[in-house]
Amino acid sequence: MENVKKTKEKKMTVGKAICAVTFLALSLVWSLKWGTGLSHIPLITSTAFAMFLAVSSGCSLKDMEKGMVRTINTASQVFVILMIVGILIALWMLSGVVPTMIYYGLLIISPSFFLPTAIILCGVVAMCVGSSWTTMSTVGIALYGISMGLGISPMITVGAIVSGSYFGDKMSPLSDTTNLASAIAGTDLFEHIKHMVYTSGVSFTLAIIFFFILGTKHSAGSSSMEEVQLITSTLQENYVISPLLIIPVLVVVVLAVKKVPAITTLMIGAIIGAAVAMVVQGSDLYTVVDTAHYGNVSTTGVELVDNLLSRGGLDSMMYQVSLIICAMMFGGVLESSGMLQILADEMLKLIHTKGGLITATILTSFGTNVVTGDQALAIILPGKIFNSMYLNFNLKPKNLSRCLEDAGTITSPLIPWNVCGAFVFGVFGVPTLAYVPFAFFNYINPIVSIIYGYTGFTIEQFKEGEKEEFLAQQL
Repeated sequence: MENVKKTKEKKMTVGKAICAVTFLALSLVWSLKWGTGLSHIPLITSTAFAMFLAVSSGCSLKDMEKGMVRTINTASQVFVILMIVGILIALWMLSGVVPTMIYYGLLIISPSFFLPTAIILCGVVAMCVGSSWTTMSTVGIALYGISMGLGISPMITVGAIVSGSYFGDKMSPLSDTTNLASAIAGTDLFEHIKHMVYTSGVSFTLAIIFFFILGTKHSAGSSSMEEVQLITSTLQENYVISPLLIIPVLVVVVLAVKKVPAITTLMIGAIIGAAVAMVVQGSDLYTVVDTAHYGNVSTTGVELVDNLLSRGGLDSMMYQVSLIICAMMFGGVLESSGMLQILADEMLKLIHTKGGLITATILTSFGTNVVTGDQALAIILPGKIFNSMYLNFNLKPKNLSRCLEDAGTITSPLIPWNVCGAFVFGVFGVPTLAYVPFAFFNYINPIVSIIYGYTGFTIEQFKEGEKEEFLAQQL
């Protein structure tokens, strides 16, 4: 059986693997530029084309179908989280939790300092809870609402929220991706986090500076204070506004810090939102259930407020769920047919320097995010592929774990069909390609990492005897 498998793998060529990826790229470009602008059909068509190429190389259709199902199963938790987040957002709108945060935010935050405040606040919260998704779907939603009231571009605002959320996520010992990257590379968790400070700290500082510069264009005089007054007065007229309504947010943050599983944490947040909607805002059970399913529909009569608060619901996340399934199908075919491994093997042949190795790791992680649409795979696959190469170059494993996060974790929200890009779009409704130019941290960090690779700055090597000790520990 093993010999048969090897024979089949030998029939798969680099040319066919490149053809499959190129077909996907061309299909997506056509759809985004000249077609419907949606990615579902290009992904499904590319999956069929990749299967055709794999079958012509002797791969089994049954194995590829199993590969698709297996890959989709890896994202099953994501589907549940997405649906609960949709419900959470709708119920927090209905219950007055989000309107309360928007109300006080408009009174407290200066327009000139809103953007740097947004990125720093999201960074701190994400570091505490260990989740970019929880941060964006709670604090991020409130910040998005505040930005609308201050007249700040939603694209720039989402860029700041994404930048801060992913910085905090990757620097948190509670984060699943941070633990995954350190485990795959075989390095200590806190050594991994400490090593990331060199690249992420610089990138985050630069991002804050850029947002500060952009924020200077939004002074108190340039934003419509009448509009702010209109929003706050409308919220007061239609909702019970109270500092006590911040408690559901604090509950979610505390549960996340206590490492309560994400699904349970978000579900508790949604249940509290439903209870607050009925007890505080006077909503009946039918309205709560309807809102949870179809989303909150604001009827204040003020268009700006209604557009801001009419969102969320289980149905709102179905687009993202179907998009992720389509991306997982394509990734499953490429992985089960051996195309991903072949492309990686070819890349390994081109590596001759430490800078080249760092660059290859960054590009492979980003490429895996593009091809498979899965953030976890963008850490696991490159980690397995390059692990031995780092040892051959006498580099400590924390160099690898840092690269996996510098690209695998933070480039995921830059891709529309990636689970993270789809999540951001589902939460804020801002197209991925619209906020990408302003997600400064997420694309500055990989560049900084590559520069460090070629200059050798903070690239740590094994000292005499350390490599042997490390290898002995791995046995």
